[in-house]
Amino acid sequence: MNELKLYNTLTRKKEIFKPINKYVVCMYSCGPTVWNYAHIGNLRTYLFNDILKHILLYHKYNVKHVMNITDVDDKTIKQSKSENISLKELSKKYENAFIKDLEELNILKPILTRATENIDGMVFIIKSLLKKGYAYKTSDGIYFSIKKFKNYGKLAELEKIKNSKSRIRNDEYEKTNPKDFALWKFYTKDDGDVFWDSEIGKGRPGWHIECSAMSMKYLGEHFDIHTGAMDLIFPHHTNEIAQSESFSGKKFVNYWLHSGFLTMKEGKMSKSLGNILTLKELEEKGFNPLSFRYLCLTAHYRKPLEFSIENLESAKNSLERMKNIISKLKDDKKINRKYLDPKSRRDA
Repeated sequence: MNELKLYNTLTRKKEIFKPINKYVVCMYSCGPTVWNYAHIGNLRTYLFNDILKHILLYHKYNVKHVMNITDVDDKTIKQSKSENISLKELSKKYENAFIKDLEELNILKPILTRATENIDGMVFIIKSLLKKGYAYKTSDGIYFSIKKFKNYGKLAELEKIKNSKSRIRNDEYEKTNPKDFALWKFYTKDDGDVFWDSEIGKGRPGWHIECSAMSMKYLGEHFDIHTGAMDLIFPHHTNEIAQSESFSGKKFVNYWLHSGFLTMKEGKMSKSLGNILTLKELEEKGFNPLSFRYLCLTAHYRKPLEFSIENLESAKNSLERMKNIISKLKDDKKINRKYLDPKSRRDA
């Protein structure tokens, strides 16, 4: 079998894949924030994860695949108030819908782990970062100082960070440096009943620390592959690397793989633009979810894929043709077996 090569975002080149442990590949994928239904743009990334896993399995690797469920953050708290249900009820509702989407797309289910079930691990990491001087406290939370981490921004490239002011503003709290990011947010009345009384203060975790805690809990402080959509390169994955490597003193991940966006004519598909479609809506239009899976296979995983009903219709027809060809080949094989059987020839 040929050597497996993967494009590594960290080095920006294809590399021969060499697992840390030859018996099992450890892979972590950023999963959904369960404040709403996943749209098909999100699902393209989860299909990419699944295809990568199948490739690893084809190459005879055992794969330990972990995916997080972000069930506490600003969006989930706000949405639970909007729907007038508890955070737990909200997250369970949308997590169940997400799992149903995975099943309908024939995606091999990863090990799912929820942020709210891993708070102790996050607190432990934050305490260590405070002790080592990588983090500091303010009146509204605990922040990671990016100046303390020498290689900050390598994954995203510094020029991209300079041009990402809008992403930075979304996390504005009281901090020493505007680019520092929150590890722990101290309680405010807007949080309602969502908080944890911990050694580092009453509050809740920042988004980035959640993935570091969950990935290291299941896969160790140094593992093989981390995946996600391209918009997670900065700031999320950049911050994951900084806090994880500052905590452990080890390289966090060997191979970073990122998938391209699913776009509409007007641009990227996103809830903020109001141009989203869900898998359920595609089904209501008469499409089998596997037609969407086939459509995602028609473009390179790192390239944008423009979605339209016309493109989906074409993918649907191509999938049907392929099914018919496979069915005919199976029938031909049965016929050939019959005539190759000496008993069948004697009976004839």
